Amino acid sequence: MRQPWRGVQGGPEGVGRSPRAEEFIEFASGRAGQLFRSACLLTSGDTHLAEDLVQETLGRMYTLWGRVATIDNPAAYAQTVLVRTFLTHRRRRSATERPLGDLPDHATATGADPALRVALLDALGQLSPKDRAVIVLRYWEDRSIEETADAMNVSSAAVRTRSVRALAKLRERLGGSLPEYASP
Repeated sequence: MRQPWRGVQGGPEGVGRSPRAEEFIEFASGRAGQLFRSACLLTSGDTHLAEDLVQETLGRMYTLWGRVATIDNPAAYAQTVLVRTFLTHRRRRSATERPLGDLPDHATATGADPALRVALLDALGQLSPKDRAVIVLRYWEDRSIEETADAMNVSSAAVRTRSVRALAKLRERLGGSLPEYASP
């Protein structure tokens, strides 16, 4: 993954960096992995778009970094910025363009169950961007309904409704394959 915070105001040794830049580098280094994982889920496994979203999120966070003292939880705020950046990207006309290419014969996922990962990413990819954002925030990020509503700029009732509908769509898309992935 590209690391957009490298080279911020100074060389690799930190010469000439301000304390603000050093604090941001520490924050970005600690949060980039979690942001990337969330972005991968939001983008249904599109790692290139996920990297772009993380880079844009960290860029926005850097511009706010001087006012970080007014933010109660910078990590949660970064997740909110990531989700809003994703939703903004999905609204753009060019977001519907898809590159074409040959798909590999087998999954290259690194997890306990690559088939489950592929099935879930495929099912997430078939959801609308807002449904996907609700699922990721509520069930992957383990956020409350209120936190999810705040991150998405919608009401709590809208999050509840969208969660129920999105989960129903996931169950429908996974169909009979869901029980085979469940642990006995």
